[in-house]
Amino acid sequence: MIKLVVLDMAGTTVADDGLVERAFTQAIQEIGVAGSAVPGMLDYVRRTMGESKIAVFRHLLAGDETLARQANQAFEQAYAARVADGDCREIDGAAAAIRQLRDAAVKVALTTGFSELTQKQILDALGWGGLADLTLTPAQAGRGRPYPDMVLTALLRLRIDDVRQIATVGDTAYDVRSGRSAGASIVAGVLTGAHERAALAAAGATHILESVRQLPELVLSAKDDL
Repeated sequence: MIKLVVLDMAGTTVADDGLVERAFTQAIQEIGVAGSAVPGMLDYVRRTMGESKIAVFRHLLAGDETLARQANQAFEQAYAARVADGDCREIDGAAAAIRQLRDAAVKVALTTGFSELTQKQILDALGWGGLADLTLTPAQAGRGRPYPDMVLTALLRLRIDDVRQIATVGDTAYDVRSGRSAGASIVAGVLTGAHERAALAAAGATHILESVRQLPELVLSAKDDL
């Protein structure tokens, strides 16, 4: 039986609408990176959507920890400012899908590559306080995606007995790799975010959905069958 669903936020349950790229561009310029370097960096950001943001900055800034932390802080502030301005909305039907799962006694964890503060700002902006059983960030779990830490932390905190009772859902190859590494039975990709069908399939998605709206049917039918 599927007893836990671990859901990504940006691109999966929360519409991105280019927010990450705009916040990244602002942050990288604030720390003095030459404008000519930005397009190449943005290409890397697109390819690594779903990964912990601080890890992305560490790679782009050649392991300079101080500069990476400055860039990450600037990014979080830029993103939060856009959320505060109302530039944040749910993927159509996401909250309803989560409520349907919880009504069926399936626990739900919301995960992100952002900081805890930014995650809370997003949840507050959407009125999602208490929507999920658990919310997690990379810092709270150990490592971000593609590692399985957030999925396994959700399993431990919500007292799930077996990794095979987990379904994971995300819009990037990094989300898929995380779910596969954690041993989840259902590792679903959704087509509402950063990566296309081919990338999700290549990463090992067990299912590819048009959006999170289709998730309850998938999870609850599997729950009935097992």
